[in-house]
Amino acid sequence: MSMETMLATHYNIQASEKVVLAGRDGYKQDEYVYFTISSDNREIIHMEQAALAYYLLENNYRHTAIPVANTNGDWFTVFQNNTYMVVMVEHLNNITRESNGRSLAAFHTIGTLYSFEPHQISCYGIWKKLWIDKLEAYEKNVPLAAKESPNDYFRMVMDTLPYIIGISENAIQYLQESERENRFDTVDQGTISFQRYTNNLQKSVIWLDDFVFDHPVRDLAEYTRGMLLSDAPSEEIVQFLHDYQSERPLSIFSWRLLYARLLYPVHFFDHFDSVMSGRTLEDPFTTYSSLITMQEEYEKKMRDLYQWVGLDSTSLQIPVLHWL
Repeated sequence: MSMETMLATHYNIQASEKVVLAGRDGYKQDEYVYFTISSDNREIIHMEQAALAYYLLENNYRHTAIPVANTNGDWFTVFQNNTYMVVMVEHLNNITRESNGRSLAAFHTIGTLYSFEPHQISCYGIWKKLWIDKLEAYEKNVPLAAKESPNDYFRMVMDTLPYIIGISENAIQYLQESERENRFDTVDQGTISFQRYTNNLQKSVIWLDDFVFDHPVRDLAEYTRGMLLSDAPSEEIVQFLHDYQSERPLSIFSWRLLYARLLYPVHFFDHFDSVMSGRTLEDPFTTYSSLITMQEEYEKKMRDLYQWVGLDSTSLQIPVLHWL
Protein backbone atom coordinates (compact mmCIF):
# COMPACT_ATOMS: atom_id res chain seq x y z
CA MET A 1 0.00 0.00 0.00
CA SER A 2 1.22 3.45 -0.84
CA MET A 3 1.47 6.77 0.95
CA GLU A 4 -1.55 7.93 -1.09
CA THR A 5 -3.52 5.17 0.69
CA MET A 6 -2.34 6.39 4.10
CA LEU A 7 -3.25 10.00 3.27
CA ALA A 8 -6.69 8.99 1.99
CA THR A 9 -7.44 6.62 4.89
CA HIS A 10 -6.10 8.62 7.84
CA TYR A 11 -6.24 12.23 6.62
CA ASN A 12 -9.06 12.37 4.03
CA ILE A 13 -6.52 13.72 1.55
CA GLN A 14 -7.25 12.67 -2.03
CA ALA A 15 -4.03 13.50 -3.89
CA SER A 16 -4.60 14.62 -7.46
CA GLU A 17 -0.91 14.43 -8.43
CA LYS A 18 2.47 13.46 -7.08
CA VAL A 19 5.31 16.01 -7.07
CA VAL A 20 8.96 15.68 -6.04
CA LEU A 21 10.55 18.57 -4.14
CA ALA A 22 14.12 18.47 -2.85
CA GLY A 23 14.12 14.71 -3.28
CA ARG A 24 10.94 14.30 -1.21
CA ASP A 25 7.68 12.89 -2.55
CA GLY A 26 4.78 15.30 -2.21
CA TYR A 27 1.06 14.76 -2.81
CA LYS A 28 -0.99 17.64 -4.14
CA GLN A 29 -4.60 18.34 -3.25
CA ASP A 30 -6.02 21.71 -4.36
CA GLU A 31 -3.41 24.38 -3.52
CA TYR A 32 -1.73 22.30 -0.78
CA VAL A 33 1.17 19.88 -1.08
CA TYR A 34 1.50 17.18 1.61
CA PHE A 35 4.65 15.31 2.60
CA THR A 36 5.25 12.44 5.00
CA ILE A 37 8.08 12.46 7.53
CA SER A 38 9.17 9.25 9.24
CA SER A 39 8.86 9.80 12.99
CA ASP A 40 9.93 6.49 14.49
CA ASN A 41 11.25 7.29 18.01
CA ARG A 42 11.44 10.98 17.13
CA GLU A 43 7.98 12.11 18.20
CA ILE A 44 9.16 14.50 20.94
CA ILE A 45 11.77 16.00 18.61
CA HIS A 46 9.21 16.48 15.84
CA MET A 47 6.72 18.13 18.22
CA GLU A 48 9.36 20.69 19.24
CA GLN A 49 10.19 21.29 15.58
CA ALA A 50 6.46 21.59 14.79
CA ALA A 51 6.08 24.38 17.38
CA LEU A 52 8.92 26.28 15.65
CA ALA A 53 7.29 25.73 12.25
CA TYR A 54 3.97 27.26 13.40
CA TYR A 55 5.86 30.18 14.94
CA LEU A 56 7.70 30.84 11.65
CA LEU A 57 4.48 30.58 9.63
CA GLU A 58 2.94 33.24 11.90
CA ASN A 59 6.00 35.39 11.22
CA ASN A 60 5.54 35.34 7.44
CA TYR A 61 7.77 32.41 6.54
CA ARG A 62 4.85 31.13 4.51
CA HIS A 63 6.82 28.38 2.77
CA THR A 64 7.39 26.54 6.08
CA ALA A 65 6.05 22.96 6.13
CA ILE A 66 3.64 22.63 9.08
CA PRO A 67 2.19 19.42 10.51
CA VAL A 68 -1.45 18.41 10.05
CA ALA A 69 -3.45 16.18 12.40
CA ASN A 70 -5.04 12.96 11.18
CA THR A 71 -8.80 12.28 11.29
CA ASN A 72 -8.50 11.25 14.96
CA GLY A 73 -6.85 14.57 15.83
CA ASP A 74 -3.43 12.94 16.34
CA TRP A 75 -0.14 14.31 15.03
CA PHE A 76 1.35 10.87 14.38
CA THR A 77 -0.02 7.96 12.38
CA VAL A 78 1.15 4.37 12.51
CA PHE A 79 1.00 2.88 9.02
CA GLN A 80 2.50 -0.48 8.05
CA ASN A 81 4.40 -0.63 11.37
CA ASN A 82 6.02 2.78 10.86
CA THR A 83 5.14 6.08 12.52
CA TYR A 84 4.64 9.15 10.31
CA MET A 85 3.96 12.84 10.66
CA VAL A 86 2.27 14.54 7.71
CA VAL A 87 3.23 18.12 6.88
CA MET A 88 1.72 20.51 4.39
CA VAL A 89 2.88 23.57 2.47
CA GLU A 90 0.54 26.05 0.86
CA HIS A 91 2.95 28.64 -0.50
CA LEU A 92 6.07 27.37 -2.22
CA ASN A 93 8.82 29.94 -2.19
CA ASN A 94 9.45 31.69 -5.50
CA ILE A 95 13.20 31.92 -5.06
CA THR A 96 14.05 35.53 -4.41
CA ARG A 97 17.41 37.01 -5.15
CA GLU A 98 17.62 38.46 -1.67
CA SER A 99 21.06 38.66 -0.06
CA ASN A 100 21.74 35.33 1.71
CA GLY A 101 23.47 37.07 4.60
CA ARG A 102 20.70 39.58 5.23
CA SER A 103 17.88 37.04 4.92
CA LEU A 104 19.65 34.74 7.42
CA ALA A 105 20.18 37.66 9.85
CA ALA A 106 16.47 38.58 9.68
CA PHE A 107 15.54 34.93 10.30
CA HIS A 108 17.84 34.69 13.33
CA THR A 109 16.40 37.91 14.78
CA ILE A 110 12.87 36.44 14.60
CA GLY A 111 14.18 33.13 15.98
CA THR A 112 15.62 34.81 19.09
CA LEU A 113 12.15 36.17 19.93
CA TYR A 114 10.68 32.67 20.19
CA SER A 115 9.57 32.42 23.81
CA PHE A 116 10.41 28.86 24.82
CA GLU A 117 13.79 27.23 24.51
CA PRO A 118 13.26 23.70 23.18
CA HIS A 119 15.04 20.91 25.06
CA GLN A 120 15.30 17.92 22.73
CA ILE A 121 16.57 19.90 19.74
CA SER A 122 18.71 22.45 21.57
CA CYS A 123 22.47 22.32 20.99
CA TYR A 124 23.03 25.73 22.56
CA GLY A 125 26.06 25.78 24.85
CA ILE A 126 26.84 22.06 24.49
CA TRP A 127 29.03 21.97 21.38
CA LYS A 128 32.05 20.74 23.31
CA LYS A 129 30.21 17.68 24.62
CA LEU A 130 28.63 16.95 21.22
CA TRP A 131 31.98 17.27 19.45
CA ILE A 132 33.77 15.00 21.91
CA ASP A 133 30.97 12.39 21.63
CA LYS A 134 31.10 12.53 17.82
CA LEU A 135 34.88 12.19 17.77
CA GLU A 136 34.82 9.24 20.20
CA ALA A 137 32.15 7.48 18.13
CA TYR A 138 34.23 8.03 14.98
CA GLU A 139 37.41 6.73 16.67
CA LYS A 140 35.53 3.61 17.71
CA ASN A 141 33.38 2.92 14.63
CA VAL A 142 35.85 3.59 11.81
CA PRO A 143 38.33 0.83 12.77
CA LEU A 144 35.40 -1.60 13.30
CA ALA A 145 33.94 -0.79 9.88
CA ALA A 146 37.40 -1.02 8.27
CA LYS A 147 37.88 -4.47 9.81
CA GLU A 148 34.53 -5.65 8.45
CA SER A 149 35.16 -4.22 4.97
CA PRO A 150 38.89 -4.21 4.26
CA ASN A 151 38.56 -2.32 0.95
CA ASP A 152 40.38 0.64 -0.64
CA TYR A 153 37.91 3.12 0.77
CA PHE A 154 38.38 2.06 4.39
CA ARG A 155 42.15 1.76 3.94
CA MET A 156 42.20 5.41 2.89
CA VAL A 157 39.93 6.39 5.79
CA MET A 158 42.20 4.57 8.26
CA ASP A 159 45.28 6.29 6.78
CA THR A 160 43.73 9.71 7.37
CA LEU A 161 42.10 8.92 10.72
CA PRO A 162 45.00 10.29 12.85
CA TYR A 163 44.76 13.59 10.97
CA ILE A 164 40.95 13.83 11.49
CA ILE A 165 41.39 13.06 15.19
CA GLY A 166 44.16 15.64 15.51
CA ILE A 167 42.25 18.46 13.84
CA SER A 168 39.11 17.62 15.86
CA GLU A 169 41.07 17.83 19.09
CA ASN A 170 42.48 21.19 18.00
CA ALA A 171 38.97 22.49 17.31
CA ILE A 172 37.71 21.24 20.69
CA GLN A 173 40.63 22.95 22.44
CA TYR A 174 40.02 26.17 20.49
CA LEU A 175 36.33 26.01 21.45
CA GLN A 176 37.19 25.41 25.11
CA GLU A 177 39.42 28.49 25.17
CA SER A 178 36.78 30.53 23.30
CA GLU A 179 34.15 29.64 25.91
CA ARG A 180 36.16 31.72 28.38
CA GLU A 181 35.80 34.75 26.09
CA ASN A 182 33.69 37.44 27.79
CA ARG A 183 33.25 39.79 24.83
CA PHE A 184 29.74 38.70 23.88
CA ASP A 185 26.53 40.54 23.04
CA THR A 186 22.80 40.09 22.35
CA VAL A 187 23.79 38.54 19.00
CA ASP A 188 24.92 35.50 21.02
CA GLN A 189 21.41 34.52 22.14
CA GLY A 190 20.08 31.14 21.04
CA THR A 191 17.84 31.10 17.97
CA ILE A 192 16.03 28.83 15.54
CA SER A 193 18.64 27.37 13.23
CA PHE A 194 19.25 24.39 10.94
CA GLN A 195 21.11 21.09 11.14
CA ARG A 196 23.30 22.17 8.21
CA TYR A 197 22.41 25.54 6.74
CA THR A 198 22.72 25.43 2.94
CA ASN A 199 20.62 28.47 2.10
CA ASN A 200 17.48 26.66 3.35
CA LEU A 201 15.50 29.91 3.61
CA GLN A 202 15.58 30.54 -0.12
CA LYS A 203 14.58 27.03 -1.14
CA SER A 204 11.00 26.26 -2.13
CA VAL A 205 10.12 24.73 1.28
CA ILE A 206 11.51 25.20 4.81
CA TRP A 207 11.44 21.68 6.30
CA LEU A 208 10.65 21.46 9.99
CA ASP A 209 12.75 18.30 10.48
CA ASP A 210 15.86 20.40 9.68
CA PHE A 211 15.33 22.67 12.72
CA VAL A 212 17.56 22.86 15.77
CA PHE A 213 17.85 25.54 18.45
CA ASP A 214 21.39 26.87 18.70
CA HIS A 215 23.83 29.74 18.60
CA PRO A 216 23.28 31.63 15.30
CA VAL A 217 26.93 31.10 14.35
CA ARG A 218 26.05 27.47 13.62
CA ASP A 219 24.27 28.53 10.40
CA LEU A 220 26.91 31.10 9.49
CA ALA A 221 29.67 28.52 9.88
CA GLU A 222 27.91 25.76 7.94
CA TYR A 223 27.08 28.05 5.02
CA THR A 224 30.65 29.39 5.05
CA ARG A 225 31.99 25.80 5.20
CA GLY A 226 29.99 24.99 2.06
CA MET A 227 31.52 27.98 0.26
CA LEU A 228 35.04 27.13 1.43
CA LEU A 229 34.63 23.57 0.16
CA SER A 230 33.05 24.58 -3.13
CA ASP A 231 35.89 26.89 -4.11
CA ALA A 232 33.72 30.01 -3.91
CA PRO A 233 35.80 33.17 -4.36
CA SER A 234 36.84 34.85 -1.10
CA GLU A 235 34.82 37.95 -2.13
CA GLU A 236 31.61 35.88 -2.02
CA ILE A 237 32.37 34.61 1.49
CA VAL A 238 33.26 38.10 2.71
CA GLN A 239 30.08 39.52 1.12
CA PHE A 240 27.92 36.91 2.87
CA LEU A 241 29.46 37.62 6.28
CA HIS A 242 29.38 41.38 5.66
CA ASP A 243 25.67 41.29 4.68
CA TYR A 244 24.85 39.29 7.82
CA GLN A 245 26.84 41.69 9.99
CA SER A 246 25.13 44.73 8.48
CA GLU A 247 21.97 43.48 10.29
CA ARG A 248 23.52 41.62 13.25
CA PRO A 249 27.13 42.63 14.04
CA LEU A 250 29.06 39.68 15.43
CA SER A 251 30.74 39.80 18.84
CA ILE A 252 34.33 38.63 19.40
CA PHE A 253 32.83 35.54 21.06
CA SER A 254 30.81 34.84 17.87
CA TRP A 255 33.88 35.16 15.65
CA ARG A 256 35.75 32.70 17.83
CA LEU A 257 32.86 30.22 17.76
CA LEU A 258 32.70 30.56 13.97
CA TYR A 259 36.40 29.78 13.68
CA ALA A 260 36.16 26.81 16.06
CA ARG A 261 33.21 25.35 14.17
CA LEU A 262 34.91 25.71 10.80
CA LEU A 263 38.00 24.05 12.23
CA TYR A 264 36.00 21.05 13.50
CA PRO A 265 35.87 18.66 10.49
CA VAL A 266 32.09 18.21 10.37
CA HIS A 267 32.24 17.61 6.61
CA PHE A 268 34.25 14.41 7.22
CA PHE A 269 31.88 13.20 9.94
CA ASP A 270 28.81 13.92 7.78
CA HIS A 271 30.39 11.98 4.92
CA PHE A 272 31.13 9.04 7.19
CA ASP A 273 27.61 9.10 8.69
CA SER A 274 26.02 8.95 5.24
CA VAL A 275 28.27 6.03 4.20
CA MET A 276 27.60 4.08 7.42
CA SER A 277 23.85 4.61 7.23
CA GLY A 278 23.73 3.67 3.55
CA ARG A 279 22.19 7.04 2.63
CA THR A 280 24.83 8.01 0.10
CA LEU A 281 24.43 7.11 -3.55
CA GLU A 282 27.87 8.40 -4.46
CA ASP A 283 31.01 6.34 -4.64
CA PRO A 284 32.51 6.75 -1.13
CA PHE A 285 36.11 6.39 -2.35
CA THR A 286 35.82 9.24 -4.87
CA THR A 287 33.90 11.49 -2.45
CA TYR A 288 36.37 10.94 0.38
CA SER A 289 39.42 11.42 -1.89
CA SER A 290 38.07 14.76 -3.06
CA LEU A 291 37.39 15.83 0.55
CA ILE A 292 41.00 14.99 1.45
CA THR A 293 42.30 16.85 -1.62
CA MET A 294 40.19 19.92 -0.83
CA GLN A 295 41.21 19.96 2.82
CA GLU A 296 44.62 21.52 2.19
CA GLU A 297 43.04 24.44 0.34
CA TYR A 298 40.29 24.63 3.00
CA GLU A 299 42.89 25.05 5.76
CA LYS A 300 44.71 27.74 3.80
CA LYS A 301 41.47 29.73 3.52
CA MET A 302 40.74 29.17 7.21
CA ARG A 303 44.14 30.61 8.04
CA ASP A 304 43.26 33.81 6.15
CA LEU A 305 39.60 34.08 7.17
CA TYR A 306 39.95 36.78 9.86
CA GLN A 307 42.17 38.76 7.53
CA TRP A 308 39.61 38.53 4.69
CA VAL A 309 36.86 39.97 6.86
CA GLY A 310 39.11 42.73 8.17
CA LEU A 311 39.50 41.46 11.75
CA ASP A 312 42.86 42.26 13.27
CA SER A 313 43.28 39.10 15.32
CA THR A 314 46.48 40.37 16.97
CA SER A 315 45.12 43.63 18.39
CA LEU A 316 41.78 41.97 19.27
CA GLN A 317 43.67 39.14 20.99
CA ILE A 318 41.89 36.42 19.05
CA PRO A 319 44.06 33.32 18.75
CA VAL A 320 44.72 31.96 15.25
CA LEU A 321 46.09 28.49 14.63
CA HIS A 322 49.42 29.13 12.96
CA TRP A 323 49.95 25.54 11.86
CA LEU A 324 47.10 25.87 9.37
